[in-house]
Parts: sequence; structure tokens; C-alpha cells
Amino acid sequence: MKLTTLKTTPLASGLPQVLALPLPLALVLLGLLGLSACSQIPTLPKEDWQVPLLWKETTQARAPESSSSSAALGASTASGSEQWWRALRDEGLNRLEDELLAGNVNVLGLGAQVRVAQATLRQSQASLWPSVNVTASSSRAANQLSVPKGTSYSLNGSLSWELDVWGRIDALTQVTSANAQASDADWAQAKRSARATLVQTYLNFRLAQAQGALLREAEGAYEKSLALTQAKYRAGVVSQSDVALAQTQFKTTQAQRHDLDLQSAQLEHALAVLMGRAPAELRLAPLPLQPMVSGEAKARLERGLAWPPEPPALPEVVALSVLQKRPDIHAAQLRVQAANAQVGVAKAAFFPPLTLSSSAGYRNTSLPGLIGAANQAWSLGPSLVLPLFDGGLRQANKEIAQAQLDAAVLNYRQVVLTAFQEVEDNLVASLELLAEEEAYQAAAQSALQNLKITLSQYQSGTVAYLNVVSAQTAALNAQKAFLNARTQRWLAWNVLQKNFFM
Repeated sequence: MKLTTLKTTPLASGLPQVLALPLPLALVLLGLLGLSACSQIPTLPKEDWQVPLLWKETTQARAPESSSSSAALGASTASGSEQWWRALRDEGLNRLEDELLAGNVNVLGLGAQVRVAQATLRQSQASLWPSVNVTASSSRAANQLSVPKGTSYSLNGSLSWELDVWGRIDALTQVTSANAQASDADWAQAKRSARATLVQTYLNFRLAQAQGALLREAEGAYEKSLALTQAKYRAGVVSQSDVALAQTQFKTTQAQRHDLDLQSAQLEHALAVLMGRAPAELRLAPLPLQPMVSGEAKARLERGLAWPPEPPALPEVVALSVLQKRPDIHAAQLRVQAANAQVGVAKAAFFPPLTLSSSAGYRNTSLPGLIGAANQAWSLGPSLVLPLFDGGLRQANKEIAQAQLDAAVLNYRQVVLTAFQEVEDNLVASLELLAEEEAYQAAAQSALQNLKITLSQYQSGTVAYLNVVSAQTAALNAQKAFLNARTQRWLAWNVLQKNFFM
């Protein structure tokens, strides 16, 4: 990446002539020279790569195809709700989101970093102004060749001001300003990400609970089937292998239910930590789910889906410009600007810093008569330090700054590409998971109906117990898969809303 080098102003080349003038006139001209400092910050070239003009996954959510201009792309924008999680209609989730930002450790930590960055900016801005100090001292000396023995008193005021002739302080201020804004953008991104992570964790927690409820009801049904099979075995109607098969199915389902209980507990712990609490401080009551295993297939299926509800439809048009509002992309842009300004700082180090210093005060051996015209002393004058040899230190610093700029540009490009991937991934997920959910819903209805028929046939002795096991397994798996597909649709919708919300 090539950078444009800015030339110094004619005032800089005429510095020796300025210093040769009478002192009062020279000071005035030096002040003007400082105010008209030449900038060493290079001009950032335009990007040599282009983002796509259309989304790839455009079956339902698409970008406008009539124009390729950024203005046209920004004209029709899909914006998400600031509180998009309320679409779930879950009061437990709403309460957690309302309390999240006040306790999330990561968000609070980034808030502290923002305050540090803002203070650093004020620190660099202070360098643009002169430093004024007042010193009062009292000293006693003896055995000095040129100073008589006794006590001396002094009262001095001093002023020191580095004139920003070469733009070093201005460039440094731009570095800290861009970094402060980037920290603020990081904070905004952390808030958005924390909210989306809470939704994601909560959805997975409720999914584990819902599937656990399915397994718990299935476990009860399998236990009854085991008891029925044992009774048939004692009556000599079935073989011992049917009993073993029923026992295996019952215990396997029980083990799977314990695994889901483990997942549910760990996800609840994760929710507590996201809230900034210890796991013991958060307990979420299970939702009143009505899982489906047998009987009245369609009605039970509908009742069992009280949670999660149907996800809202995606907007018909998703403009590419929504990504321009992402705080992480804005932060990456600002860090490119900061790195570019740091190059200006490194280049300004090749020029001699010009400092204007002055002091005035009084010195006397008697404190009562300290302030008087006879005891007055003052000094005023500029100083110019011309760096001659540093072993290549400044050149190395310039190369470091240039490399850091190149890295910042590449990081910005990667952040943009990752944002596009995130949206594309979840656009296609939303579309494909909808079809997957509909297929699993039909499969669950058929499996539940088949289970009802198979149980009746087994009770009448027309089919073996293996048919019952197969029907029960198919029904349970289809219901679990349906819940998983719907939850995955919500997860994809959650990520898209995090990107759409501006």
C-alpha cells in the first residue's frame, strides 16, 4: 500500500532566517510558524479492492439490483429493532436483557477502557498548550567560591512551549483521537455482542430444557412399555429379548435425558456469568412446555410448540449499507486512521523540535526584600535540537509505523469480509432451516401417527416389540430435530438482527 508523502511548508525551510531576526519579532514569527504547522500525515490511498454489490444468498433477503451506487444501496435499508429479542415474547429473557449491561464484566471493562482512551486524548491535547510553573525555594550555602555564605530565597515563574512546527503534536493528537473513538466503537460492539450472546445462550438453554422435557415424557412412556413387556413375558406371550430391548431403550433414553439436564445446567451457569453473577445467584424456572410423544399427533404437536414461537419473517430487502453501521467495522476504520497518523508522528521525528522557554523571578538573601527591581531576573529564548545520529532509531520507528498501518488496513479488510460472511451465513441458514423445519414437522406428525398405530398393533400381538422401539425412536428423534431446527432459525435471526440494528 503506497502512501503519499507531504512536503514541508516554505516557513519550515526559512527557520534559520526567522531565528536571525530581533528577539521580539522572532518570537512573533515563531508563534505564527507553530500555528501554521505542516502536517507529516500521509494521505490514505483508496482501497484497491471492492466489496460485492449484491448478497449471494438473495432468495428472500436481497440487495437492490437496479443500481450499484452506495447511495442507492443505502436508500432501502433493513433495520432491526433496538430490542430485537422481545420478538421471542419471553419475559424471562426480557428481564435478563434489561439487567445485562449493568453487570456484564466485559462491557464494564470496555467502558473503563473508553475512559482511559478519552483521558489519553486530553493528555495529548495538553501538549498543544504551554506549560507554566511557579517555583519558590529557600537554600543555605557555605564554602562556595562565587556565592557568599548565607541563606538565599527565590521566586520564579517558568514557561515552556513546544511549537508544533512539524505537526508532530497534531499527528499524535489525531492518533489518540482516533483510538478514543475506536474504543467507544468497541464498547458499542461489546454491548451489541453481549445482547446477542445472551439471546443465543438463552435459546440453547431453553432448547436443552425442551428436549429434556421430550425425553422425560418419553422416559415415562418407555417405562410403561417396559412394564407391559415384562408382563407379557411372564405370561409367555413375548420372548426375553423383547424385555431386554425395552430395558435398553428405557435406560438409553434416561441417560440421554441426564445429558440434556447437564447441558441445561451448564448453560444456566453461562447465563449467570454473562449477567456478571455467580452461577448460584441465577435460577430460571422451566417454561410450561407440553412435549409430544404419543396421541393426537397434530394437536399435541401444536401445543408442544408454545416455545419457541415462529420466528418473524426476514425483511424483503437487506441493503449492503447496513454493515457500514457495525461498530466493529467503524472501529477498524478508525484504527486505520490512527495508524496513518502514527506514520506522521514517526516522520515528524526526523525534524528538530522547536521549544520556546522563558522564566522570570526574584532572588535575594533577604526574604522581606525579595520582590524588588534590583532582585529581578529573567530569560527568554527558543531552543532547537537538531538530531544528527541515532543509530537508525527514527528510521526503524517509521518502518514500524508503516508496517502497523499496513496491518491495520488488512485487519479492516478482514473485519468487513467477516461481517459479510456472518450475514450471508445466516441469510442462507434462515432460508434452509425454514424448509428443514417444515420437513421435520411433517415427519414428526407422521411418526407420532405411526407410533399410535404400532402401539395398538403390539398390544393386540400382531407386531413384535422391535417395531414399537423403531416407531418410538423415530417419533422422538423427529420431535427433537424439529425443536432444534426452529431454535436454529431463531439463532440465525438473532445474528441478522444484531447486524440490522443500527
